[in-house]
Amino acid sequence: MLVLDGVDLRPRVQRALDEHLARQRTVLDELGPPMTPLVDAVAELLSGGKRLRAAFLYWGWRALGQPDDPAVVRAASAMEIFQAAALLHDDVMDNSDLRRGRPAAHRTFATWHQQRGWSGDPVRFGHAAAILAGDICLNWTDEVFSASGLPPAALQRARPEFDRMRTQLMGGQFLDILEGAHGWGDLDLAERLDRCRTVIRHKSARYSVEQPLLIGADAADAPEETRAGLARYGAALGEAFQLRDDVLGVFGDPEQTGKPAGDDLREGKHTVLVAYALAHADPTGAALLEASLGTPDLDEQAVQSLRDVLVRSTALQRTEDMVSSGAARALEALDQTPGLTDEGTQALRELVAVCTDRAV
Repeated sequence: MLVLDGVDLRPRVQRALDEHLARQRTVLDELGPPMTPLVDAVAELLSGGKRLRAAFLYWGWRALGQPDDPAVVRAASAMEIFQAAALLHDDVMDNSDLRRGRPAAHRTFATWHQQRGWSGDPVRFGHAAAILAGDICLNWTDEVFSASGLPPAALQRARPEFDRMRTQLMGGQFLDILEGAHGWGDLDLAERLDRCRTVIRHKSARYSVEQPLLIGADAADAPEETRAGLARYGAALGEAFQLRDDVLGVFGDPEQTGKPAGDDLREGKHTVLVAYALAHADPTGAALLEASLGTPDLDEQAVQSLRDVLVRSTALQRTEDMVSSGAARALEALDQTPGLTDEGTQALRELVAVCTDRAV
């Protein structure tokens, strides 16, 4: 696969991350051994993965005819550190137990506290430590990007989108918790879908696809027409990517997703799947979904019953259709984007499949 393996992007990004973490361990050594678990929590999140956000920055640069270079790989690795910050904070806000098949960082910190018999509440300690780990990742994101070795003019061109990404993600996270607090009340289906898509766009879709891609393209000095085409591609694919993630959050294999199946239902997330199900399920199914959504101790049998509602109501198929539509719109936008190399176009085409595959 050209997009990831053909340029050895994953191992190269991992090496860049490992080198950064080694430097930061040295910086934090001045504070003593207690710093080790803090860096370890970040290192665990930064080990492995598909490196999609790094790939979008890298190919945003390469698709404009710029050369492969260790500097752009280092810049791309900053996207993975930013993702780690988002995950650390998101797991605290969602009170998640697992991340990638292992205890979420705040759970690990809480267990560490409890095993040592320290004073205070282990849960609060875990939350505070994980938030600080996320905060340090936000700092490292800027540090790695700024010191990547890209030419100063390239960094200056990319900086506005880089800064916009970091600010808008936090705004998107706030939109998400507002949505949960406000509830859907008497909103109709169209209004619910509009709210879902707004949260998707700003909490996940833009920083996962569109903004890393534009950061790379801006660094490469993309002409305005090229940039606009890439933005359309990224917006459509980013939404499809998050919709795929929402489906996997209910129907995915835990061995693949690293989280218990049905966690989104237990957390009571307002997703497109849920919006369609509430609108199209029979009265019994809709009542079951409304009564169960947000119940943290749903067992596997209860989750399966809710899955059945999502299937029978056509919610799953309607969401799958939205994923397919987003992928098609992304490819159409790509085909209409001028100024890209053949290699870059092929890589961005492959990324559509990677982001929307049912097994991602």
